[in-house]
Amino acid sequence: MLSKVEMTEAIVLAKYEKSISWEEIAKAAGLGEVYATSACLGMNHLDADAAEKVAALLGLDSDVVEALKAFPTKTWDQVIPTDPLIYRLYEIVGVYGPTMKEVIQEKFGDGIMSAIDFSLDIDKEENPAGDRVVVTMNGKFLPYKSW
Repeated sequence: MLSKVEMTEAIVLAKYEKSISWEEIAKAAGLGEVYATSACLGMNHLDADAAEKVAALLGLDSDVVEALKAFPTKTWDQVIPTDPLIYRLYEIVGVYGPTMKEVIQEKFGDGIMSAIDFSLDIDKEENPAGDRVVVTMNGKFLPYKSW
């Protein structure tokens, strides 16, 4: 079976060669764009039907289907990434993380936002002053329990 890294390389190469967007891949899989992209990049998995549809769209074989179906190990190679876009997300959390925590806990109580029962959407908002990136995170609130 292919590793998640090998699977991702095959998918990205086929996507590039066929000029297919992540949105088209997600539509073929019947999934959201962010989740489908994450699975193709090795950070989530797809069920058999979605994996087969992605592989068929990209002209990839059953090895890719099996790798897409495999549960991932979610790890990061770098403590702070050097890619400018990803680094800026770390910067946002570094600057606004404590504020987000305070506001969430003031509104909901002592707890966390789930990253398991979670959705993430990324949209483009056209703006005459410069287009805007709209990131919407939607996670279930999980209160801490006392025992």
